Amino acid sequence: MSFLSTLFGSKSEASDKIKVLDKNEYAKAISGRPVQLVDVRTANEYHGGHIKNAKNIDFFNPTKFKQAFEALDKTKPVYIYCRSGARSQKAARKLVDMGFEQIFDLRGGYARWS
Repeated sequence: MSFLSTLFGSKSEASDKIKVLDKNEYAKAISGRPVQLVDVRTANEYHGGHIKNAKNIDFFNPTKFKQAFEALDKTKPVYIYCRSGARSQKAARKLVDMGFEQIFDLRGGYARWS
C-alpha cells in the first residue's frame, strides 16, 4: 500500500463497496422487501416523479444530506439514484466515507428507470 493510499484511502476500497446495477438488477433488488432506497435529487426533481418508496435526501444540501444518512443503518445495503447517475456516484463516495459498507447505484439514474 502506498503512502498516499494510506493517508487518503484507495479507490479500490470505495469501488468494492459501491456497485452499479442496471435497471433490471436494481428493480429486482428493491422489490419484495423493505430496503433503504434513497433518491439524492432535489425536492423539485423528486416531486416530478420517483421510484416508489424512495426517500428524498438532496445531495446539494450537505447538512441535511449528512444528518439524514446518519439516521440510516450503515450495516444494511443502501440503494441510491439521481437523474443520470453522476450525482449518485458522488453521493456513493460520500457514503463510503461515512462508513456505509454496501451501496447500490442505479446505472443511468431515474432517466433510465422511467
